[in-house]
Amino acid sequence: MDVTVLGFGGAEIGFEDAPQSEVDELLRSALDAGLNVIDTAECYRDSEEKIGNAVGDRREKYYLFTKCGHPHGLESAANWSRDSILESIERSLRRLKTDRLDIVHLHGCSEAELRKGEAIGALQEARKRGQIRYIGYSGDSLAARYAVECGSFDTLQTSINIADQEALELTVPLAREKQMVVIAKRPIANASWKTGQKPIESYHHEYWERLRKLNYDFLRDPDPQKSVGIALRFTLSVLGVHTAIVGTKNPKRWIENAKLVEQGPLSEKEFQAIRHRWEEYAPRTWIGQP
Repeated sequence: MDVTVLGFGGAEIGFEDAPQSEVDELLRSALDAGLNVIDTAECYRDSEEKIGNAVGDRREKYYLFTKCGHPHGLESAANWSRDSILESIERSLRRLKTDRLDIVHLHGCSEAELRKGEAIGALQEARKRGQIRYIGYSGDSLAARYAVECGSFDTLQTSINIADQEALELTVPLAREKQMVVIAKRPIANASWKTGQKPIESYHHEYWERLRKLNYDFLRDPDPQKSVGIALRFTLSVLGVHTAIVGTKNPKRWIENAKLVEQGPLSEKEFQAIRHRWEEYAPRTWIGQP
């Protein structure tokens, strides 16, 4: 797959109830500007339906990724059975208005479940049916390490950002060695520092606390777009990362992020300064965040 370095993440449009008209504008303008990666999940509420409604008629213009394992939402128990996964894929195909998915990721599947083999086998069966092209794992830490080691997956989607660097040593080098596609999720650490105050959403609290301790100089820049740019370019500077998935429901934000990417990767000095800060201040308890 020849993917663009910036991909669209569909979580926000589902969880933040973006109107269909905004999603239409957002995705159509992104495709017009050259983006060719759209990532979502069955558990992102109505994200799949909105994406299918917006750009289902332009399917040949983009690679389509989704995730399975949480058929009743992230707040409910996961289901890694063969039947549940195959039914999830069928639903995703209908919602996304397509006859094929480029990647389906097991979404946060534990190492214990991976070792059972049933979930992986379900994806392999879907691939034989022609419903999916590649088998992916989305997750972090030791489960992600096993997913890379076991040889069953074509792609790894994992957290990589200025506040989450475990994968830079634990999984990405091995994934690169195995020629896996690496998809960076949460590449700007949810921009949890932008408001200057602790975010309301608890989902952002971990990164907020980490960044307070890391205290990068660039986060104090009065222009928040400059700090976002450095954060995004840091993720894209990681050797082995093919694309970074950024979520937004604001059409203007996509254009802003695309301009940031045009600046290219960080210099080696800038990149290593962030890495050294992490190595100096990050405790071993700071593992990859889901």
